[in-house]
Amino acid sequence: MAGRPDGLYRQASTQERDPTMSPTHPPSDDTPDTRPDDTAAAARDVPPIRLRHIGFGDPLRWLLRGLHDYLAHPAISLFYGVCFMAMGWTLMKVYENAPAYTMALSAGFLLMGPFLCMGLYQMSMRLERGHVPDFGDSLTAWDEHIGQMAIFGFVLLVLEMLWGRATMVIFAVSFDGMPDLKGSLLTLLDPENIGFITAYLGASTLFGGLIFSISVVSIPMMLDRQVDAITAGLTSLRLVLNQPGVMVWWAVLIAGLMVVAMLPWFLGLLFIGPVVGHASWHAYRAAVIDEASDEVDTSA
Repeated sequence: MAGRPDGLYRQASTQERDPTMSPTHPPSDDTPDTRPDDTAAAARDVPPIRLRHIGFGDPLRWLLRGLHDYLAHPAISLFYGVCFMAMGWTLMKVYENAPAYTMALSAGFLLMGPFLCMGLYQMSMRLERGHVPDFGDSLTAWDEHIGQMAIFGFVLLVLEMLWGRATMVIFAVSFDGMPDLKGSLLTLLDPENIGFITAYLGASTLFGGLIFSISVVSIPMMLDRQVDAITAGLTSLRLVLNQPGVMVWWAVLIAGLMVVAMLPWFLGLLFIGPVVGHASWHAYRAAVIDEASDEVDTSA
């Protein structure tokens, strides 16, 4: 080849005869990938979430532990109690003066509730682990779980809207228009409205029970573990279905305490609200086994 140095010609000829000597020779696409599937192996290594058997005396112990947490740092707990009381006052005033906005406001408070409760769970978790609770830390307990909390809040919002729509339909079928606050209470207490009372209580039991079932331990679980909202909600539902008697008893205790707290102008929420919040953390810890620190025996 004219004008081409002999050394360069010999190098090019050698690479043409043996393509494997080329530094830019690409690997064959037919080469099998023998690397282990780390994702599948990790999925197989994740232990299933197991539940512990609980008895009818346990909910009372959860409340006592919640009271202990409240008294350990009352200033932080009282802040959340003030928030609960303010929400109750606001709902009552809006219902008295602008009932049409009550549903939207209730939906907003339903989304705020889990974030407020997570602050109480964070406080109880730190006390359980021997740490000193911090007010700022409790306020931002949700920031690392905002995505899953948003998903869970959306599910609660949908259920609450369906509940509210069912209630409005029951009122519309039973009466001419929506009664005011006093009229609603009198209607619920009038034995002549047995059909309305049955339908109203049935819808409240259905939707309230469903919301309780998917949330009774799910939010503390999302705070304590790296789980998604769906897994936490299904675990909570599985707990209620596997041990319905104890969980219904726990729901009745919560409902009864909330009624007592609301009667004196919601002032009882200053104390009862945070105590129930702290107790809910202990309910989660008692019912859901932590494979890393709890004993394996599920009969306790």
